[in-house]
Amino acid sequence: ARSNTTQILSQLRELMKSVQVGNSTGIVAYIVPSTDAHQSEYLSRHDERRAFVTGFDGSAGTAVVTTNAALLWTDSRYHLQAEQQLDENWELMKQGLSGVPSIGSWLAQNLTAGSLVGVDPRLMSFRAWDTIETQLISAEIQLVPIEDNLVDKVWGEDQPAQNANPIDTLQLQFAGMTIAKKWEDVRQQMKQKSADALVVSALDEIAWLLNLRGSDIEFNPVFFSYMIVTENKLQLFVDLVKIPADFDSHQLRNNVSITLSSYDKISLEIRKIVLTKKSHIWIAPTSSYFLTALIPEPRRLQAVTPVNLLKAVKNEVETQGFVNSHIRDGVALCQYFAWLEHELKLGREVDEITGAEKLDYFRASKDNYVGPSFETISASGPHASLAHYTPNNDTKRRITDKEIYLCDSGAQYLDGTTDVTRTLHFGEPTDFEKEAYTRVLKGQLSLGSAVFPALVKGQVLDTLARKALWDVGLDYGHGTGHGVGHYLNVHEGPMAVGPGYTADDPGLQANMFISNEPGFYQDDEFGIRIEDIVQIVPAQTAYNFTNRGALTFRTVTMCPKQTKMIKKELLSEAEVKLLNGYHQLVWDTLAPILAGQRDLFTLSWLKKEVKAI
Repeated sequence: ARSNTTQILSQLRELMKSVQVGNSTGIVAYIVPSTDAHQSEYLSRHDERRAFVTGFDGSAGTAVVTTNAALLWTDSRYHLQAEQQLDENWELMKQGLSGVPSIGSWLAQNLTAGSLVGVDPRLMSFRAWDTIETQLISAEIQLVPIEDNLVDKVWGEDQPAQNANPIDTLQLQFAGMTIAKKWEDVRQQMKQKSADALVVSALDEIAWLLNLRGSDIEFNPVFFSYMIVTENKLQLFVDLVKIPADFDSHQLRNNVSITLSSYDKISLEIRKIVLTKKSHIWIAPTSSYFLTALIPEPRRLQAVTPVNLLKAVKNEVETQGFVNSHIRDGVALCQYFAWLEHELKLGREVDEITGAEKLDYFRASKDNYVGPSFETISASGPHASLAHYTPNNDTKRRITDKEIYLCDSGAQYLDGTTDVTRTLHFGEPTDFEKEAYTRVLKGQLSLGSAVFPALVKGQVLDTLARKALWDVGLDYGHGTGHGVGHYLNVHEGPMAVGPGYTADDPGLQANMFISNEPGFYQDDEFGIRIEDIVQIVPAQTAYNFTNRGALTFRTVTMCPKQTKMIKKELLSEAEVKLLNGYHQLVWDTLAPILAGQRDLFTLSWLKKEVKAI
């Protein structure tokens, strides 16, 4: 449903006219990013400013409001959704399509020289700021920080309060490495780069480094905080009421002492470090412009943090946790799909929401379950053509045997995070649906079985997942693979597999876990995505060019891929062998568990689904 933004825009424009910038008054454009002060992808309700201003609630997008225009930039995952949600005040800028200018170039072309463009400096990364500023300078337009957020002023008392939920300690049986050991690894890299201090603002990096988890952002086990790491001090900036009761024993178990300061003291401390330390201060280019600007330019070391890189390569305990949690998750998925097929056969009504709730019910019965890792994309028929659709009471559609059902879901377990998509048809798919499904599967099998040199960038592998679609003029508009956190954010960097350049990709390394998720979407008709989580493992090759070593993928997701949707004549012999091998592995892994639980109903469904083709 569209929300009316006329009143909101009118109030925002009044504030834009009167805001003080140095000695002058007023700005002609205001940028509203889709992020918080930590540049998080998923937000707490308090930080959903762009959704409040535009009425569009997808997870990615940036709004620009000028005195006479309102524009929203978003990527192809959300073009359809944005068209449905934006009212007539807004113009949709379809990022990624040819001829669509970037935010910076649009502003440069449409504003006059001498104009001021404002943004809350806490809500824009240094990298994004730098990109826009560079484009504006050539048009003699200035990008200026507006520290009092204008959207918050319009939102007023209706803005939800910021979360301050209690923090939990993560036991070493799940974390696998003490804070002291992680700190030592970080300090080593700081020494190599001659950095006196490291400023950490990404919430998942702080949670991982300190073996702590929270719930300030739904689905993401993180807590609002900042961190400064030096040679002899770990300083956490956090609302002190959130500190867990067992924090002292947590520090003892992890051989560290953590200095606590209140959340809002971070800028004060950075200023102090600038004055007392002589060497470089390390901060990621993805941290906010606000924090970065506190450090004089010659003193800045701007690079992906060592925490981010260490977190991406899972330790032995985390790796085993990923494997184990995906097995339990696979049991839940099989139980759900078996149940769903049975309900539809009996003619019972199941809609997208009751389906997603039933899947949550099966997962919740599993060991170490915490909650979903994102809102389930339970999408029937035309809804599946929206890559990131989530059902609500107004949009929910019945799941039937007449159309495709796409289910993209995941869970947080104490020992790992899951993310999996399966696409099914419970009746008779059309010939084109089967062809599209088979071509997506070919890409998925091709990427999943690839052997590649160590440290190759994810971008290099992306074509493998698309080639079978490209062969007949098809494609998909999203990336192919993202990193996954260990009982952390379901999307994490710094590596990615996609057609575009990923600035911080360090190259793929053993024990990184990423998704393998090609798709295809026919607007307003159907969508297909098949997604597994894969572990990067060493590969055995006949040769070893320049001793660089070879890697491949091992699929940890355990759930059948519907063979009814396959046009077998489009698969090569090698692809048939790969699929049958995967299904045999799923059977060998899950069948003994289901038999042990005496769940013969799901077991007989599984037997049918893994049958060799």
